[in-house]
Amino acid sequence: MTDISAFQHLVQTRRSIRRYIDKPVEREKILACIDAARLAPSAENLQPWRFIVIDDPQVKADFCDAAFSGIYRMSRWACKAPIIVAMLVEMDVLVNRLGKQVQGTQYYLLDSGIAGEHFVLQAHELQLGTCWIGWFNAKKARKFFGLSKKYRAVALFSMGYYDSLPGRQRRLLDREAIVAFNGWQNGERVD
Repeated sequence: MTDISAFQHLVQTRRSIRRYIDKPVEREKILACIDAARLAPSAENLQPWRFIVIDDPQVKADFCDAAFSGIYRMSRWACKAPIIVAMLVEMDVLVNRLGKQVQGTQYYLLDSGIAGEHFVLQAHELQLGTCWIGWFNAKKARKFFGLSKKYRAVALFSMGYYDSLPGRQRRLLDREAIVAFNGWQNGERVD
């Protein structure tokens, strides 16, 4: 058996959790996850992310009615989680506008992706389950909180304690299918 690092163990065992037990999540653990997200790098260190933690049951129910209505109903399972965290990004940032126009890259999505991954990995280390949710009504989520168009909700995270981690491993592509050294031509590795 090969020894693996604590980090490798963390990324190998983290799963998306969709069923939670009825146990409150301590705010210090939630804030530890936010602190981990704060450490994420971002384009020009702009740190465009903002987080809204929803832990009040009535606010969460009302939010779920808005964010998971219509075609987004399939994500309503998240309403049973003790916590929902909305990750927002500040949109009116020069680097984001230039990146999209010049490079064709929406840096706020990269930045929020890195911060979000820091968040969920920290939660897993604290024995908390999370699920990254992208299927929700972002416009209604923004409106629910009374936010200006300066902010965009890019992801939600359900969060809470779980009985056990799902044992099923995701099917992963072989390493050889996803990596090449020093080039890639016509869909084929050149090394």
